[in-house]
Amino acid sequence: MAEITAGMVKELREATGLGMMECKKALVETNGDAKAAEELLRIKSGAKASKAATRVTAEGVIGAFLSVDGKTGAVAEINCETDFVAKNDDFVAFAKNVAQTVAQAAPADGDALLAAALVNGAGSVEEVRKALVMKLGENITVRRFERYSTAGKLATYLHGSKIGVMVDYTGGDETLGKDLAMHIAASKPKSVDSSGVNPEDIETERRIAIEKAKESGKPEAMLEKIAEGTVQKFLKEVTLLGQVFVKAEDGKQTIEQLLKSKGATVTAFKMFVVGEGIEKVVEDYAAEVAAVAAASKKG
Repeated sequence: MAEITAGMVKELREATGLGMMECKKALVETNGDAKAAEELLRIKSGAKASKAATRVTAEGVIGAFLSVDGKTGAVAEINCETDFVAKNDDFVAFAKNVAQTVAQAAPADGDALLAAALVNGAGSVEEVRKALVMKLGENITVRRFERYSTAGKLATYLHGSKIGVMVDYTGGDETLGKDLAMHIAASKPKSVDSSGVNPEDIETERRIAIEKAKESGKPEAMLEKIAEGTVQKFLKEVTLLGQVFVKAEDGKQTIEQLLKSKGATVTAFKMFVVGEGIEKVVEDYAAEVAAVAAASKKG
C-alpha cells in the first residue's frame, strides 16, 4: 500500500476541486495513483450528478462578465437547490467563470458551453459542474446565457446576485449605460420598443379593454378608441423607451427622452432573474407531520 501524503491529497484537491476526505479516499482506492484517482473521482461525481439531476433548482445566482474594451459581454444563470449553496464562494465563482467562458468561447448553445474549457477552472464547464455537485451535495444546472458583441458599448449590472442585466447601446457615456441597466433591473421592461412585444399580449390587453368597456355600458362606437388607449398605456409600461426613467428628477422623463438628450440609442438588452419561470416545490411540513401522525393512529 502506497503512502498517501498530505501533498498528494492537496494536488488532487486542486485538480478536482473536491473535498479532502473524498480525495484521500480516492487515492487509497487507487493505491496512490493520482491520475487514476482523478478519473475515479470524475466517475463518482458524474454518478452523483446524475442522481441529483431530477431535483428542482430554483435558487442560484447570475454571473456577468464584460471585456476590458467594453465590446464583449455575457450574463449566465446558474441554479442550485437552496439559497445556502447559492451563497457558497465556489458556486459564485463558478457562475462568474461560466459568464466569462461564454464571452470568450462564444458557444453556439448549451451543449457547446458545457463542453467548453471553463475559464479559471480545471476541465470543461460540465466537468467542473459535476465536481461541484459532488462537493456541495446539490443539483447544479447551467440554465441559460446570453452573449453580446457590439460595435457600440455594453453595460452590465447585477442587483445583488439574483438579477442580471446587459445592455447594448450607442452614444452617451458609462454612467448612462449603468443607469440604463439599473433601470431595467428595477422596471423589468419586456422589450426595447413595441416591435418586441408579443402580439398575443397586445391582443389580450385589447380584448380585455373592450370587454370591460362593454360591462360598464360604454357605447359600441367608443370601444375601439378605448381599447387603443389601453393598449398604448400597456406598451408604455412594458417597453423600455416608454417607461419613466427611475431616476427622473421630475418623475416624468421617459427613457426615450433621456436617450434623446444624450444623443444615444439602445440596440438590445437582456435581463435574467434567478428562478424566473421555474415552478418551486413548496414543502408543507405541518401537513406532512399531521399526515404521519394520523397514519400512526390508524396503525
